[in-house]
Amino acid sequence: MKTDVTYPSAGLRLAGHLYTPDSEADGPRPAIVVGHPGSGVKEQAAGLYAGRLAEQGFIALAFDAAYQGESEGTPRGLEDPAHRVEDVKAAVSFLSTRGDVDPGRIGALGLCASGGYVLSAAAGDHRIKAVGTVSAVDIARQFRLGADGTQDPSVIQRMLDVAADARTAEARGEGVQRFQLFPDTAEQARALGGQHGLEGFEYYRTDRARHPRSAKSFTWSSVDRMVSFDAFRFVDLIAPRPLLMIVGSASVTSWMAVEAFQSARGPKELHWIDGASHVDLYDKEQYVGPAAAKLTDFFGTHLADAE
Repeated sequence: MKTDVTYPSAGLRLAGHLYTPDSEADGPRPAIVVGHPGSGVKEQAAGLYAGRLAEQGFIALAFDAAYQGESEGTPRGLEDPAHRVEDVKAAVSFLSTRGDVDPGRIGALGLCASGGYVLSAAAGDHRIKAVGTVSAVDIARQFRLGADGTQDPSVIQRMLDVAADARTAEARGEGVQRFQLFPDTAEQARALGGQHGLEGFEYYRTDRARHPRSAKSFTWSSVDRMVSFDAFRFVDLIAPRPLLMIVGSASVTSWMAVEAFQSARGPKELHWIDGASHVDLYDKEQYVGPAAAKLTDFFGTHLADAE
């Protein structure tokens, strides 16, 4: 069953979908916070994984980040890593106060950029007892170095120049300055971002998974916020709580998950889904099915007993 919910996060109300199992329970259940990819919304990949987890007996909360989707916050399309981390913690707080949730058995799952955000949130929030990621990236590394890690350093410097000018323009009353996230055509997407760029375009801009509330642009003031963030800086603090990172073997972003995994102290597992790209793990059943099964086993094992 899916229910609309709202709850506060640093002064803003977030909108979420709470997925609950259809079966009866003897008492409070384990619960999992599920964060969406950058530019995504709760109705897309996050909701898909939350629904799968609810089918296996977990209460799962997929939510829209502040400034995005149905959640509050202006300017719209702001990507603020500090607030995104707070959003995860706020989701844990919301679940912790529910009578049908065991507050000692709450986990977190992050997809894409949220994979980085849940690592940062869990490092400082001991209420999160187990952490899973799918196609995890650190959004700062992706902007600084590119999805494949080979981006020319001049690219981010030029973006920071524009971001600085945008802040000045906004201070002069010229309105919020934004940049488009996806090109207008598949051909442009491939030319600019290769196969990874094309797959992102196909997911967000076609009938495959397009949603009217997913972000079409970010504010330029997001760029300097993102570029100095480091989702992996304190990943070692997650230990001794368990960490599972699921990565596609054909994912161009997999180097970031490997880097985070190497910094974690354990218990930890890096699980590869053969043949999957970064975006394949958002919605393609031949890859989502095995990933969801692995997550079910992981959270089932590590959230089995109240602490």
